[in-house]
Amino acid sequence: MRKNSAFLDVLSSYFTEYLPVTKGLSSNSIRSYKYSFQLLFSFLKEEKGVLPEKVTFHTLEKDMPEQFLSWLEKCRSCSISTRNQRLSCISSFSKYAARKEPVEAAGFHGTLSSIPKKKESDKMPVYFTKEEISIMLHLPSGIGTVGYRDLVLLSVLYASGARAQELCDLKVSDIRFGEKASIKLIGKGKRGRIITIPDDCAVLLKTYLEHEKKAVESHVFSSQAHEHMTISCVEEIVKKYVREAKRKHPALFKEKIYTPHTFRHSIAVHMLEAGVPLPVIKNFLGHVSLETTLIYATVSDELKDKYLAEHSLANILPVKAALAYEDIGLEFLKKI
Repeated sequence: MRKNSAFLDVLSSYFTEYLPVTKGLSSNSIRSYKYSFQLLFSFLKEEKGVLPEKVTFHTLEKDMPEQFLSWLEKCRSCSISTRNQRLSCISSFSKYAARKEPVEAAGFHGTLSSIPKKKESDKMPVYFTKEEISIMLHLPSGIGTVGYRDLVLLSVLYASGARAQELCDLKVSDIRFGEKASIKLIGKGKRGRIITIPDDCAVLLKTYLEHEKKAVESHVFSSQAHEHMTISCVEEIVKKYVREAKRKHPALFKEKIYTPHTFRHSIAVHMLEAGVPLPVIKNFLGHVSLETTLIYATVSDELKDKYLAEHSLANILPVKAALAYEDIGLEFLKKI
């Protein structure tokens, strides 16, 4: 067996047998693991000139994994948390590989075992202010297929508090239009939740689906290459408009890195500022533990004092956007 064949064979069995059968991981979790390796292969090809089919266990020995992790932070603008997540995915595979190919994978496993997780600072969640989120939602022109898609995508990403993967997996059949429109999101551990979205966001989304003539079982958001959009595509869309926002508004958008998750943090903070109780926000975001949601109550002294107050979501964010397709006003979170 050729060395590179051994690597690819073990990697294949890892994804087809070990993760889904032995570990019983959900399709979303497996997709996250696969994405880590997609990034790894991209790094090796772009930075080292090593094609995926040429990768061996020995390719990933010595300082190569650490170079990859550094590339994630510097070139991909990944957070320390994301960097650690990618490390965990590849480290898990190295343990599996060491059992399947103890001789060939010994060095690879030893290298990954010696890399510690990077300590994360105790920084507060990065989020957009109300002014910044208003700017972000005005940036997509709404002109053309891509511009229109981006307008709806960023709007739904914020209004629903969806994770990037949840947004990618959203299908037309998961949406219910009625007196109050709602979408079904499938989160971590296959846990589902129903999210009510604001009226104007619902009109925008419905118009988009009708314009694109989306079938019931198709995914709501697609890239130019794939019907099922990937996380990396959502990340690139967000990066595109963040760059534009920073260029047009240099006095704002001071954080170094903004990601799709920033929209999720933003809606949580804005709900909290409006007096929505933490348990409600917990359910809205799909958190298992209230302790996870508590981080949003510490972003300011004001929120520490008021986060349990009972109020409506009215007037959280007055935003209006003129669309190229249909003259629809967009007012987020006026009411839920």
